[in-house]
Amino acid sequence: MIGFVHGRLVSKLPPTLVIDVNGLGYEIEAPMSTCFALPDVGEEVHLITHLVVREDQHTLYGFLTEQERHLFRNLLKVNRVGAKLALGVLSGISVSGFIRSVQEEDHAALSKLPGVGKKTAERLVIDMRDKFDNPEQSSGFNIPAEEAIASGSRREAFSALTALGYKPAEARRMLDDLSEEFDTTEEILKSVLQTVATGSQRGE
Repeated sequence: MIGFVHGRLVSKLPPTLVIDVNGLGYEIEAPMSTCFALPDVGEEVHLITHLVVREDQHTLYGFLTEQERHLFRNLLKVNRVGAKLALGVLSGISVSGFIRSVQEEDHAALSKLPGVGKKTAERLVIDMRDKFDNPEQSSGFNIPAEEAIASGSRREAFSALTALGYKPAEARRMLDDLSEEFDTTEEILKSVLQTVATGSQRGE
């Protein structure tokens, strides 16, 4: 297994990269997020990699962060999700954005990702949500503590709003419209419901 590649960037034609490591050229497939963040051709680069071995080919995939590779590897475990689709997911959304979409069961956002349709979006939510809710399984994503707290509070607020009868898309919009960040679920709900009440009064 090739854990990482460190060398000089020879070619950058997304999604394909070529890196010269002591005279040996490694051809690597990378998500657009990685490709756009790389330096100019000729500069040194360091990519964390994952090797996919098939009977007819060996393909090396490269990522800037361990979180991206961890998500890529977990996506490969989802039924009917191959490396090409997993790469498309990482090209269309950040790791934290993907986690949030899964936790909030935002099928609409996931279905907009390259190669992901409605059925695949539903499968991603079903197969991936337990990994993010379980501390032992989610540790590989290394989400900062403050972000984990925020996403957990937002997830609880989202569940509470849908329990009150709001549609998932509406609940998500209400949370996205918050003008400031809150630490607890109660603060989030209070702010959201106050905004709704104010809007209702203005409409009367």
